[in-house]
Amino acid sequence: MNSWINLDALWRIVVVGLLTGAGLPALFALALRLLNPPVPSAPAGEPATGPATGPATDRPTAGPAGYALAGLLLAVVLASIGWGISVIVNHR
Repeated sequence: MNSWINLDALWRIVVVGLLTGAGLPALFALALRLLNPPVPSAPAGEPATGPATGPATDRPTAGPAGYALAGLLLAVVLASIGWGISVIVNHR
């Protein structure tokens, strides 16, 4: 081990940084995607439906499994934020 660089601490910092810096936003984006599934495009030759042209009756819904998974992901994100705040506040 080098006396200038503590490799054990360095890899821990990198892993935590990747998890919190990229992992939590990815979980949040996935939760939003589960709550709002994509609208299927209209086949060629048929008029498009949607907010600009009329009500969209063929829009898929997230369903109970999608809502449950999105809620779980959002709970993980909120718990991580709360844990981070508590670590900062209680640090001595």
